[in-house]
Amino acid sequence: MSKRFAVIMAGGKGERFWPLSTSKTPKQVLALSGEKPLIELAVDYLGDTVPPEQVLVITSAELIEPLAAALPHVPRGNIIGEPVGRDTAAVCALASAIIRRRAGDDAVFCVLTADHIMGKLDVFRNSMRQAFETAENDDVLITIGIQPSYPATGFGYIEAGEPYSDKEGVEFFRARRFVEKPAKATAEGYVSAGNYFWNAGMFVWSVKSIRKALEQHRPVLCAMAQSLEEHVDTAQFDSALADAYAGLDKISIDYAVMEKADNIVMLKGCFIWDDVGSWPALERHFPADEDGNTLIGKCELLDSTENIVYSKGHLTAMIGMHDVIVVQAEGVTLVCPKNRAQEVKVLVQMLKEKGGYKSLL
Repeated sequence: MSKRFAVIMAGGKGERFWPLSTSKTPKQVLALSGEKPLIELAVDYLGDTVPPEQVLVITSAELIEPLAAALPHVPRGNIIGEPVGRDTAAVCALASAIIRRRAGDDAVFCVLTADHIMGKLDVFRNSMRQAFETAENDDVLITIGIQPSYPATGFGYIEAGEPYSDKEGVEFFRARRFVEKPAKATAEGYVSAGNYFWNAGMFVWSVKSIRKALEQHRPVLCAMAQSLEEHVDTAQFDSALADAYAGLDKISIDYAVMEKADNIVMLKGCFIWDDVGSWPALERHFPADEDGNTLIGKCELLDSTENIVYSKGHLTAMIGMHDVIVVQAEGVTLVCPKNRAQEVKVLVQMLKEKGGYKSLL
């Protein structure tokens, strides 16, 4: 049996894609960039680098069934529901417990997310193979950096240091530091410098290496993983997981480990990568009309430019509009300027405080 595994994080609510994405149908199960749901694409991207029976999907407990329905080739027991969300460090620790129990300390696994769009898949898969081989042979924690194509302010960055290795055309560098989402002027400087890369939030490591890092930098998560191992693939697992998560704080793997460890290696990702985080991302995946409008569904526009319109099942008509988002879905119409798309999440929270948007329909 191969000792290479993949872990796909699929617990997000996708609130920035409301009203299309809801708690019962989050963006992971929506076909936002084509005909397949994002979660199915995430598994497809792996190709033959990891067999489906060694793909783990870690999500929230209430999403197990819809994700299982979208992934008939992934064993049902590989779709793990967290009782509560505790951010990405807990996911990595949980995954290490399951994989260690099934395949031992020398198994390796990549950590990916369900809401990224990939291109140049032959390059991505070769990158994964070289990363797995490196993790099998070296005590390193591999993070993936993407060559920036523009000065993005919505991504964190990784500063690459000295070269580490070059395998089959895949370059690895020592990671010098991680930096937060920058202001535009700072991002422009990073792009000009040439040694700053978008932090894609994807990782590759051995069970042994990530456990050692957790023990050193976040011992509570190492202890949690150790306590869960004996319950993996038993009837007691769900209750043991609930007990283990009850006292955990929320913390990302970046804060918990990656910004502290001294054995971080960055893989230079030369494949196409896009974090589909909010409605403006659709402009990068659907063609625009001659006026720069991205139109999905039934739409008629007059004297309108640079808009994003999603209207399935209804006709949406617009006159004299510029640079706005209009979404018709689930009996709701959302209208907002494109530059305020991130605030959709704030609106959803406000509606929750009023008893949920369906109470207003």
